[in-house]
Amino acid sequence: MAHGPGLVSVEDVELVGVWGRHTDRALRLAQQLGSTAYDDYAALLRGIDAVAFSVPPDVQAAMATEAAKAGKHLLLDKPVATSVGAAQALADAARDVASVVFFTDRFVSSSRTWFEEVRRTGGWRGAWMRWFSALQQPDNPFGASAWRHERGALWDTGPHAFSTLMAALGPVAAFTATAGEGDLVNLVLRHESGATSTVTLTQFAPPAAETYDVTLWGSAGFSSMPQRPGRPDEPLAVAARELIAAAESGKPHPVDVRFGVRVVELLTQAHEQRD
Repeated sequence: MAHGPGLVSVEDVELVGVWGRHTDRALRLAQQLGSTAYDDYAALLRGIDAVAFSVPPDVQAAMATEAAKAGKHLLLDKPVATSVGAAQALADAARDVASVVFFTDRFVSSSRTWFEEVRRTGGWRGAWMRWFSALQQPDNPFGASAWRHERGALWDTGPHAFSTLMAALGPVAAFTATAGEGDLVNLVLRHESGATSTVTLTQFAPPAAETYDVTLWGSAGFSSMPQRPGRPDEPLAVAARELIAAAESGKPHPVDVRFGVRVVELLTQAHEQRD
C-alpha cells in the first residue's frame, strides 16, 4: 500500500530488492514492483545503499541495527522499537548514517501546511486528538497484523499522536496515561509551550465510531488538521526523497531515529502508567 509503490515512484530510487519472512509473498511483491526477491537479508544488504522497513517493531529494531552497522541509510516505520534499550541501541548504531521515521502526518503536504499555519498563528491553549479504528473488521488491511493486536492502540497509533501533537504544540514536558476498556487509552499531555492536549485511542472501536480528528483551540478559535489523503504511497515517497537529501547533505532530518527514540521513551512511560 505504501512502501513499495512509494519507493518505485521516486525518480532517484532504484528498488534493488524485496526481503520478507515468507519467500513466496516477497516474490509476488517483487514481481509487482519490477524488483528482485531475496531470501537472505544479509545478501540484500550487500547490494544496496538504504533500507525501507515495513515489519513489526521488535523485528525492525534488530534488522535496522544490523543495516546501520553495515553503513546503510534507514527509512524506518514507527515505533522504531518497543523498548528504550533497543531504540537507543539502534540510534547508537545509526550515528553515521541518515535516518527518517515515517510518522505519516509529518510527510503529508496538507498536514505540513497546517502545521506551518498553526505555528505562525500561535496563541493555542490546547488540542484534542481522537483516533478510533476497527482492526476487527474483515476489510481492515491491518487486521492480520499480530503485533497490533498484541500491543494495541498505544503502540500503533500512539506514536502518531505524540509526533503530530508535538509538531503542532511543541515538545511534551509531562503527561498522564489512563487505561479504558480493552486497548483504549487516554492521555493528557502538557507541552513545554504551556498548552495541554488530550488523546483518546483505540484499535477496536465499533465500526460506526471510527474517526480521526486533531483539533487545536485558542485565541484564534478552532483549527482542525485536514484529513489525510487516501494514498499512503505519496507521503512515503516524500519520506524517501528526504532520506536521500539527508544522506547527501549530512544534515539530520527532524524526525530521524533520535526523534524515534524520544517517542519510544514516551510510549514506554505511558505503557507503565496505564498498567
